[in-house]
Amino acid sequence: MSKELSSFAARLRDRISSPAGAEVPRLIAQERTFSETPHVGCCEDFAALALELFAVQFKHNAAYRKICEARNLTPSNVKQWTQIPAVPTSAFKELELTSLTPEERPAVFHSSGTTEQKPSRHFHNAESLAVYEASLWKWFEAHFGSAGDLIFLTPPPSQAPHSSLIHMFEVVRQRYGLSESAFRGQVAVDGSWALDFAAVIFNLQTAGDSDKPVTLLGTAFSFVHLLDELVEKNLMLQLPPGSRVMETGGYKNRSRALPKTELHALVTARLGVPRENIICEYGMSELSSQAYDLESKSSKIRNAERQFHFPPWARVQIISPETGLEAAEGETGIIRILDLANVFSVAAIQTEDLGIRRGDGFELIGRARRSEPRGCSLMTA
Repeated sequence: MSKELSSFAARLRDRISSPAGAEVPRLIAQERTFSETPHVGCCEDFAALALELFAVQFKHNAAYRKICEARNLTPSNVKQWTQIPAVPTSAFKELELTSLTPEERPAVFHSSGTTEQKPSRHFHNAESLAVYEASLWKWFEAHFGSAGDLIFLTPPPSQAPHSSLIHMFEVVRQRYGLSESAFRGQVAVDGSWALDFAAVIFNLQTAGDSDKPVTLLGTAFSFVHLLDELVEKNLMLQLPPGSRVMETGGYKNRSRALPKTELHALVTARLGVPRENIICEYGMSELSSQAYDLESKSSKIRNAERQFHFPPWARVQIISPETGLEAAEGETGIIRILDLANVFSVAAIQTEDLGIRRGDGFELIGRARRSEPRGCSLMTA
C-alpha cells in the first residue's frame, strides 16, 4: 500500500478531527451561512490538498490513471482542482477504481438499486474507513449535535454489511453509546428491507410520554411505510420537543413516490416533528462524505427550496450537460463532487443526479434521464 496515500489519509483525518474542524458545528449552531464562510474549518487550503491527492491517485490507481490519460489530463497539466478528471459513478460497476490490492480490501460498499442492476463497488481498508468515519461523524455531529434517543429504520450492519448508509448509522450508534436494538429494520427473504412496525411504534409512543427528544433516521421509503402503517392504525403521535427526522434516498421504480413537501407534511402530521426539524441527507456508496440540507434564515438566500452543503473537505460543482462547464447561479446541471476523504479510490466523482447551483450549495432535483434508479430507498420493500 502506498505510503503517500497513507500519509495523506492520516493528515486529513487529523485535520477533520482537530479543533479547527470543531469550528464547523459552532458556526452551524449560530445559523451562519456557508457563503459567508466558504472555507471554514480544516481545509482552507482545499485546492492544494486536492491537487496533491490527484497526483498521488494518478500514480497509484491504475484504472483511474488510464481514464485521465485518455482525456489528456495529468498532474503535469492540471493546475486547478476544478480541472481534476471526474469519474462517473457507473464506472465503479465495471472498474476496480482503487489503490488497494485485493489483499488490502477487507470491506466493500455496494451501491443500492434494483436486484437486476450491477452494483458499484467502493473498496476500503482500515485506514480508508478511519477517514470515512471521521468525515461522517464530524458532519453528522455538526447538524444533529445531542440527538437524544436514536431509532434507525434500517437493518443492523450484520444483515447488510455492504451498505455504506448502515455503516454510517452504526458509527453514529456507537458514538452515542446506544444498544444494537436501535436498529428497527430487518432484511427479508427476498433481500429487501422491512420494518418491525410494532417495535418502532412502541418506541415512538414511549418517547411521546417522556421529555427526551428522539431522532428517527431512515430512507425516504422506510418513512412512507411507517407513515402508511400509522394511517392504517389511525395513530397520531406527538414526539417530544426537539425531536428530529433524517431522511435519505429516492423512490424510483419502487411503488408510489411522494414529493418531499408531501412526505414532510405527513411526518409533521403523524409524528409531530416540525418541518424545520426534518433534515435530508445526500450521499452515495462511491463517496466518503455526505451533504445535509440546512434551512438558513439568512435573507441572502432567497430560494425557499432545501439546499444541500458538503463539509469543508469536499466541494460540489454543478456542470452544464450542454457545455461541460460549471453552471451559473440558479442553473441546472449534473452534480459533480470532489471529496478529499476518498483517499484510496477517486476523489472526483461525477454523479447521475441533477441539481441547481445555489451559492456554494445546491438544490437536489433528481436523477438525470436514462440513469439507472438507485438510492438506499430502493432496498426497502
